[in-house]
Amino acid sequence: MDNEGPSQTALATAYARAYHQIADRPRILTDPLAARLLGVTADELSAFAEPTEDRPGSGAGYRPRRLFFAARARFAEDRVAAAVPAGVRQVVVLGAGLDTFAYRNPHPGLRVFEVDHPATQAWKHQRLAAAGIDHPETLTFVPVDFETHALATELESAGFVRADPAVFVWLGVVFYLTPDTARATLEYIAGQAQPVEVIFDYLQPADTDADRAQLRERANRVAAAGEPWFSYFTPDGIAAQLRSLGFIDIEDHSAAELIAGYLDGSAEFTGEPPQSLRASRIIRASR
Repeated sequence: MDNEGPSQTALATAYARAYHQIADRPRILTDPLAARLLGVTADELSAFAEPTEDRPGSGAGYRPRRLFFAARARFAEDRVAAAVPAGVRQVVVLGAGLDTFAYRNPHPGLRVFEVDHPATQAWKHQRLAAAGIDHPETLTFVPVDFETHALATELESAGFVRADPAVFVWLGVVFYLTPDTARATLEYIAGQAQPVEVIFDYLQPADTDADRAQLRERANRVAAAGEPWFSYFTPDGIAAQLRSLGFIDIEDHSAAELIAGYLDGSAEFTGEPPQSLRASRIIRASR
């Protein structure tokens, strides 16, 4: 990625969350800070054209992917809300990008550790100041390059308590990491004091020629932006990997299934899923 500014994929995801606030009903994720953080108005967001398919720059304007970005964030926040009554007081957001949960955190005493590439995090600091969004006392920034920095060392230095339970939220990141780096991160999470839970999305390999061509086109686009994909997993393969690390409660959803679950019984995503969503899945695992 560009070491002088924000991740382009983080930026696209933030625009999708912001546009979701004005374009979709029912709203899956309520995020009143997304547009403020970006510095865009509702009128500017409304200027997005609604394309008919997944094309470059259409993360916000293309409804299926926009809804998936909203749904995966909502799913993670729902899991955090369920963990708090069980005594969890730490959440680690890995690859936080322009996520706003820490600034909307409704759980008193819940500490949030935002982990991200130093360049993206520095730009986020600037945007937060420009938008007048306060830095909560419960938030700690942890600058980390997953390929070169030791996550354990950086989190410990930031005050994260290894001996206490935690939830790890890891969205929009795994496919940009090498399999070895992804595995090392999962090993680190598995070593956290119980109960520990991780929520992450991943890409599965395509199984038809049409899906392979569409996935290859998407991969080429993100590679051209300097953020290539490195990891793909099958549902059975990632579940086996998680079980080998001691995770016993595993819940895996396709993107279309996840969206449908938040749309109050709408049939929009209950049939054949849009091609652009077929590779995307989200998984929750705990121990």
